Amino acid sequence: MGSLISAERIERCIHSVRGQRVMLDSDLAKLYGVEVKRLNEQVRRNEDRFPPEFMFQLTPKEFESLRSQIATLERGRGQHRK
Repeated sequence: MGSLISAERIERCIHSVRGQRVMLDSDLAKLYGVEVKRLNEQVRRNEDRFPPEFMFQLTPKEFESLRSQIATLERGRGQHRK
């Protein structure tokens, strides 16, 4: 049996981007207990199961704005959040 995730933990993972409430791929991967790479891989392989707005790439400006809100985001290759 899996463990329950608190509502507070989920709320901390929700951010506002483009007027929408979103979660970063890294936060979703942590909640599901999988690697970010594997989560994104499965979404790409099963695109027909997700609405078009399910995943989008942040602009550099949006990324920097989130970085200022979330101290844990790292710089470097592979850190451009989806």
